[in-house]
Amino acid sequence: MLIGLDIDGTVLLQDETLSPGMFDAAAQAQSAGHEVLLATGRSWEGTRAVLAALDLSPEYVVCSNGAVIMKRSEGGIPAYRRFHTETFDPAQVLTLLHENVGDARYMVELADGRRLYTDAMDDWNLAEAQRVPFEQLGAQEVSRVVVVSPGHTEQDFVDLVHRIGLNEVSYAIGWTAWLDIAPRGVDKASGLELVRGWLGIDRADVLVIGDGRNDLGMFEWARDGGGRAVAMAQGPQEVRDAADETTLSVEEGGAAIVLTALGR
Repeated sequence: MLIGLDIDGTVLLQDETLSPGMFDAAAQAQSAGHEVLLATGRSWEGTRAVLAALDLSPEYVVCSNGAVIMKRSEGGIPAYRRFHTETFDPAQVLTLLHENVGDARYMVELADGRRLYTDAMDDWNLAEAQRVPFEQLGAQEVSRVVVVSPGHTEQDFVDLVHRIGLNEVSYAIGWTAWLDIAPRGVDKASGLELVRGWLGIDRADVLVIGDGRNDLGMFEWARDGGGRAVAMAQGPQEVRDAADETTLSVEEGGAAIVLTALGR
């Protein structure tokens, strides 16, 4: 099977430690011959440590909500290289957002993986990232734009997206006022479909697990192909409704329970 795991709220708890039973369950699934990979909104810089913590070595890793796919390099020690990257011109989107959410903090990920940001956030991994004036963010093509506005709510961002009409990009809204923007037509589903094709795995032999709105696309993709889409119990109702089934929460090790059951 091709098993796509979201990271935050699925594999990881809020304190960045693994969900109960996750390490053993992922190892068991990998040992059984399943391709267990991470499909995350995180950049590769924020993903690689999680992959190492799980001791997983899939051939591909889907990062940046599908805009970046990493491929395992040959050799004894697992190492990864940027294999597939989608980009877009962010200038118009950034201008539109800045006009409507002036106090937000912004980050962009460039095609080569470098990241530029305007103001730091406590939960951002800023390793090898560069702080720049807002005007420099839109100077070149990017694979993603991240917007965080502590002064706004999740619903504020939902309303904003509908009001300003982000029609030329793909976007996902996080639990807080967090907006993640990718090239049009790109999300976790598009990234996983590429991986599935490269590996030659049947559409029905797909299992995805997640808890956020950026998992809706991969849920629909899995279900449409006859695979399984599993939501975490703590996810929003919209996300749980989009899945085939709901497992226990991340605190209760819900994803590990699903993976362990595969071997029964």
